[in-house]
Amino acid sequence: MIHPTAIIHPEAVLDPNVDIGPYAVVDAGVVLGAHCWVGPYVHLTGQTRIGSHNRFHAGCVIGDAPQDLKYRGDLTGVAIGDRNVFREQVTVHRSNRREEETVIGSDNYLMAHCHVGHNSKVGNHVIIANGALLGGHVILEDRVNISGNCLVHQFVRVGAFALMQGGSAISKDLPPFTTAWGANSICGLNIVGLRRHGFSSEDRLELKRLYQILFRQGLTMKEAVHLARSQFSSEAARRLVDFVASSKRGVCQDTGRS
Repeated sequence: MIHPTAIIHPEAVLDPNVDIGPYAVVDAGVVLGAHCWVGPYVHLTGQTRIGSHNRFHAGCVIGDAPQDLKYRGDLTGVAIGDRNVFREQVTVHRSNRREEETVIGSDNYLMAHCHVGHNSKVGNHVIIANGALLGGHVILEDRVNISGNCLVHQFVRVGAFALMQGGSAISKDLPPFTTAWGANSICGLNIVGLRRHGFSSEDRLELKRLYQILFRQGLTMKEAVHLARSQFSSEAARRLVDFVASSKRGVCQDTGRS
């Protein structure tokens, strides 16, 4: 179903089972999968490939040019998976070079007025709340929860199951399973999220012990990583240690706030 006021470029590829609302614009280069719903005044542009069962609410702009002064107009793209929700006025910018795409995985919920910058990678089952802003080249791993009005600096990584409290701002990597607050600070594990996603009490206890070694014993990060590798071997623990050890920007640090 395509509203008569919608503007669809003849080179756009639309599945027969899409629903496109009034005054929406779908440009050439867009591929729109089955059972997608495109609300009023949505603009889909760029080399944007969209999977099935995605919903784009009023005023979304998906695939527009990156906000990058180095960008010279190349035909670059966005890749979007399945079953995502993009609420009102969400913006997702395409990549700044052909060799790489901006990527949104599957089963994500992007709330009103949030922004995903060029070349970013958003995993699966991620929630980005109202007004949150991701700079270019940001990586969000699976099951991340970004609260309202949070700021994520370009090239920052956010580990799986991490949570950013409302209004937080980070320019360093946020380790998996942790909770960010304020500026580049963490205040413990995302215990509620771990419980909701089936981590056992034993898993949570081990992560608490690991957290103490990495962030609260006053060790250098190199010392803490070496000690942690000798004491912890679970999959979750290895994931946290490997993330911290591989960080190039440095990681957010605990400031003693409980």
